[in-house]
Amino acid sequence: MKFLHSVIATFFGAGKIPGAPGTWGSIAAIPCFYFLLDKPWVHLAVLVAVYFLGVYAAGKLEQDMGEKDPSCVVIDEVLGMGVAMWAVPHQGPFLLGVNTYVIAAFVLFRIFDIWKPYPIRRLEKFSGGWGVMTDDLAAGIYAFIWVQIGIWLTHLL
Repeated sequence: MKFLHSVIATFFGAGKIPGAPGTWGSIAAIPCFYFLLDKPWVHLAVLVAVYFLGVYAAGKLEQDMGEKDPSCVVIDEVLGMGVAMWAVPHQGPFLLGVNTYVIAAFVLFRIFDIWKPYPIRRLEKFSGGWGVMTDDLAAGIYAFIWVQIGIWLTHLL
């Protein structure tokens, strides 16, 4: 069972890539959610599942490792990226073959995840996997809002 929650929490090992595990976890999430861009309700159902699986797996891995929010846990970044990408148009503008709204979601999510503006920093104080997942959920919501504002402004012009 330890293996299973380690696989989930590290998102199939993405969190074990040296350097910037949160960034690698965010990048690994993009193709998973990209295929759901035109299926918003399925996307939302996957987000709910990822949240609760992440709470469980991150909490267990924290216990196993004996440290709070280990850097190898990136299922929270997967959730945050999925939230930031929710309702992004599948046929958005493209830059070098990549949907620019997805790029914006990635950049904004990473900014909010690292910066942790109010109340995100407080949310990470929740116990166990709840804190690990909920602060990135909030960072994803912040990024989602700004991406949607960008989409709205793009359509106005």
